[in-house]
Amino acid sequence: MGVNNDDATKQIFSRCLLNCLHVPLWRCYIRFIRKVNDRKGVEGQEETRKAFDFMLSYVGADIASGPVWMEYIAFLKSMPAANTQEETQRMTAVRKAYQKAVVTPTHHIEQLWRDYENFENSVSRQLAKGLLSEYQPKYNSARAVYRELKKYVDEIDWNMLAIPPTDSCKDQMQWVAWKRLLAFEKGNPQRIDSASNKRIIFSYEQCLMYLYHYPDIWYDYATWQAKSGSMDAAVKVFQRALKALPESEMLKYAYAELEESRGSLQSAKKLYESLLGDAAETTTLAHIQFIRFLRRNEGVEAARKYFLDARKSPSCTYHVYVAYALMAFCLDKDPKVAHNVFEAGLKQFMHEPVYILEYADFLSCLNDDRNIRALFERALSSLPQEESIEVWKRFTQFEKTYGDLASMLKVEQRRKEALSGTSEEGASALETSLLDLISRYSFKDLWPCSSKDLDHLSRQEWLSKNIGKKVDKSALSNGSAMTDKSTSAPSGVSTASLKVLRPDTSQMVIYDPRQHHGTTVPSNTTTAILAASNLSNPMATVVGAASNPLSNPTVSMVDGVSSNAFDEVLKATPPSLSAFLAGLPSIEGPAPNVDIVLSICLQNDYPTVQTKKATSLPSQRTAGPAPSTSDLSGSSKSHPIPSNSSFRPRDRQLGKRKDQERQEEEESTTVQSQPLQRDAFRIRQMQKARGGSASQTGSVSYGSALSGDLSGSTC
Repeated sequence: MGVNNDDATKQIFSRCLLNCLHVPLWRCYIRFIRKVNDRKGVEGQEETRKAFDFMLSYVGADIASGPVWMEYIAFLKSMPAANTQEETQRMTAVRKAYQKAVVTPTHHIEQLWRDYENFENSVSRQLAKGLLSEYQPKYNSARAVYRELKKYVDEIDWNMLAIPPTDSCKDQMQWVAWKRLLAFEKGNPQRIDSASNKRIIFSYEQCLMYLYHYPDIWYDYATWQAKSGSMDAAVKVFQRALKALPESEMLKYAYAELEESRGSLQSAKKLYESLLGDAAETTTLAHIQFIRFLRRNEGVEAARKYFLDARKSPSCTYHVYVAYALMAFCLDKDPKVAHNVFEAGLKQFMHEPVYILEYADFLSCLNDDRNIRALFERALSSLPQEESIEVWKRFTQFEKTYGDLASMLKVEQRRKEALSGTSEEGASALETSLLDLISRYSFKDLWPCSSKDLDHLSRQEWLSKNIGKKVDKSALSNGSAMTDKSTSAPSGVSTASLKVLRPDTSQMVIYDPRQHHGTTVPSNTTTAILAASNLSNPMATVVGAASNPLSNPTVSMVDGVSSNAFDEVLKATPPSLSAFLAGLPSIEGPAPNVDIVLSICLQNDYPTVQTKKATSLPSQRTAGPAPSTSDLSGSSKSHPIPSNSSFRPRDRQLGKRKDQERQEEEESTTVQSQPLQRDAFRIRQMQKARGGSASQTGSVSYGSALSGDLSGSTC
């Protein structure tokens, strides 16, 4: 175009336009057409209009085609009109272009609708009202489709090159994005072009520009065309697919299937014949499928003739014999032919265990037990020891199911003797175990023992095989033996129950998220630090340690030296509190039953305070009532205020306020929660009386019993 070589430009556009439905490329094409036809007058304008129509028929459904529609409408408006008739034709052409544009979901659909409203109102307001009301629902539907469509379009990389499938995340995400877009276009109930399905075709064509080497996209496209009733279009898609992926066997089989389904047998036969010339590993499958094709469409004789030719091929395997024999048996109802085919193949494939088993299955269908035993004997006499395992297994299973007891035991013993050299246990494999009995007397999912018994026997068998090896004790306790691959379950026994991993319960400890394997327990270290730093206030240390449910006051190991920080804390605590902590019962679980703990505590006779502290009781009583439970729970560290304290006035006011609150609470409680007498003897008597009543009733209120005891035993 730069050197005005119009002929070369036309050739390039003829090669790329129909294969590349890209709006910028088509807009470049229309610029070239307009430039060429501008010098031709009216004739050139008509050719340009046809070029616009040609372009819109291919890319007019693109979500980015809004500028193309606007350029086309502007071109139509610019066309000259010599008379009224031509003016009417021009206005009609513009109106049709607008009406197509406003029902196409594009980025510029709202702008096109506003332009259309202005156009109709400029021509005739009366006519515009009817036309706009007719197209308003269509426009709304197209705009709703655009909003949904934009979500899928935005996920697509429009600069991606068409390369074969890779495992990269980007390629896989693009495949997913295109599949989602295609599913939306096919399943959209508001699809505009529901009659012609142009939007779906356009979406598939655009997708193939990027996923050109993906066989599943080609197959989906052709299948959709066939389901839509366009069989010729589906054939063309398959033809294009085989040009893009000439080595794809999947697409060849799919294409042959389509041709056969619509009755074009010669085309299908040519496709099968093209498959026969491929690599040796795929030729066997092609032989089998071609035999089946001939049997379906040309009869038994054609299939038999081709089988006789295929068996002479050097690439023919036992699969061809099995397939043709079973086809003759099941479809042609001719067991004699099938038997002859199996016998002919046995001469060539006696070394194939799979072929032996297929032949045995066929004889089982004929109820020919004599020939089944003869087949197993012939095969086991020629097969190597390593390759005969499955044949022995099938032979023993056959005897267990259909043989008598003597033959059953004989074959089982022969199997052990034959396979003893292939296992590590050697002579121990010849011994008879209870698992052999279970195998003989089981049927499908029915067993003559429980799953627990089966687990126990399997574990014993594993131990007997590994008796000369060094086995870790934990391997036995936690069930790791069950995962040993050398464990031989009885024939047909499911090994699902033998692979259950069981935990070693002897190694279980209380879970602490702060603990790490091989490191010091942080909670114990923290407790020890608190104990050393709070010897002056041991109450706060003990309460802080007891209030932490995750703390583990057991012995921690620091550089191999054991220490019990909790015992050190207890040594620094008052005797009454130590006795209280020592009398707490052991519990199971995260939290104890509060009522039970309180009942046990009330039945114990805790030691009272020293005489020196007891003599100061009257003077301290004058300062305020005894502390309640909340004062000793760790949430508050306040203590009774001595009469000779040197607190500031603010502290005295705060203490008086708390004393008043305590008095109000105690007045509202039961008689048991009233302050005790100042006489120490009376205090002890009341403790014993309350302890006895609590043990008889079995339950006690939290505030009355606990606060009363603590008030009498602490100062």
